[in-house]
Amino acid sequence: MAPEHQLDPGTLGDHFDRLYRAAWALCGSREDAEDLVQDTYARVLARPRLVRGDDDIGYLVRVLRNTFISQRRAAARRPVKATPPPEELELADERRGDQPEPAAEAREVYAAIAALPDEFRDALVAVDVAGLSYAEAARSLRVREGTITSRLYRARAQVARRLQGVPAR
Repeated sequence: MAPEHQLDPGTLGDHFDRLYRAAWALCGSREDAEDLVQDTYARVLARPRLVRGDDDIGYLVRVLRNTFISQRRAAARRPVKATPPPEELELADERRGDQPEPAAEAREVYAAIAALPDEFRDALVAVDVAGLSYAEAARSLRVREGTITSRLYRARAQVARRLQGVPAR
């Protein structure tokens, strides 16, 4: 069993980009992803954390996923508004204002990932978005490595079909 160490709050910023991409894939929205990462950091920083081995990012992705699931459950318990909200405005991404095509493609890919069933989305986010190895993803999601492999294959196929405009099976 790998030795445990305390998660260093000073190094959490090193993982921000990977966590943000993972959150965007989970939520399907940049704004929701920013909120999710902030909530994840708030949860982690609320008290000292012990992490096995050098798996800081795996632990953070697991906390991110659990925070996302908790938020979805809480939202499901809230009453639904009777009137629909006005159409959402698509705001330009100031960071990519000169490159609208990549920004549109990224939104489409993240929307396709967010639409996946939970178990496929979680595997794809852990490996392809957050950059965890198959073994790290398996530990983080508490499944076998072979399960990660098969879920990734199916998730990638579903995203590819969706991006090609083929209806889901």
